[in-house]
Amino acid sequence: MKVTIAAKKMNIAPSFTEYAEKKLGTKLDRFFPEEAEAKITLAERRDMIILELTVKYNGMICRAEETAKDKNDALDVTIDRIIRQIRKQKTKVEKSLRANAFEGLAPEEEDSYEVIREKRFELRPMTVEEAILQMNLLDHTFFMFKNADSGLVNVVYKRDEGNYAVLVPEE
Repeated sequence: MKVTIAAKKMNIAPSFTEYAEKKLGTKLDRFFPEEAEAKITLAERRDMIILELTVKYNGMICRAEETAKDKNDALDVTIDRIIRQIRKQKTKVEKSLRANAFEGLAPEEEDSYEVIREKRFELRPMTVEEAILQMNLLDHTFFMFKNADSGLVNVVYKRDEGNYAVLVPEE
């Protein structure tokens, strides 16, 4: 697994890089092959470390974030969260890995509000079920995707009561 570590306004010790590569290798190699890419982003805020771990493979993206006093502890928690996400969605993930149907996430934008971030990504066709799976793997509450059946851009989201809904534009 290719590991990239980035830090915002802080230095990364070589010992953390070694620790991260070893941990990711031992814990995630059974789920992802060598072609998978893991990105660790570190930031420090009020004496706390914010660590975000994103693993990409074959169009599938798994993401977890943790805030802790120690970056090693934060890394351990994010790795465990990604493993839980994969195990929770095990049969669907295996099916989707073979189908090569996952893609990233984009936030909604409104011109009348201040936009603080813009994220671009390629929309790949997928079913509603695959989009819900990808949303859960990213640990987000919504996900925009191109519907494989209609070819239209749809949004799936998790409702407060735990069910899912799909936003479909009128043709």
